[in-house]
Amino acid sequence: MTIQVLNGANLGRLGTRQPEVYGTTTYAQLVELVETAARELDVEVQVRQTDDEGELLRWIHAATDAGDPIVVNPGGWTHTSVVLHDALAAVAAPVLEVHLSNIHAREDFRRHSYVSRAADGSIAGLGVHGYVLALQWMTLRGLS
Repeated sequence: MTIQVLNGANLGRLGTRQPEVYGTTTYAQLVELVETAARELDVEVQVRQTDDEGELLRWIHAATDAGDPIVVNPGGWTHTSVVLHDALAAVAAPVLEVHLSNIHAREDFRRHSYVSRAADGSIAGLGVHGYVLALQWMTLRGLS
């Protein structure tokens, strides 16, 4: 079993896109952080990022078919994609939604998440450390 860490639109721009909101950690540093945390927790992870919603959906479908748990930061699709909700709702394994910023304290349009209704839990506003917490939670569930 592999924990799929799936990142959506604009996450590849971390470190340069609105660092006052999303921090200065680059995407490469985020991947390194997640992979290091996974080794320490003795779990397998696959970390991916796409700016193509169709690709993200295909990854979710593949994880569903494999029975893999998912940590997902869909970026802006969180607030717009019913299709993403529907794909995540079909996942039998645990799903955790992660956001670097606190979406509930931001602009009105960011306060609604289609993903939350399909997720077992959400972590928002803790920066890149939210990913580590998500992996820790997955291991507490015995998903290693």
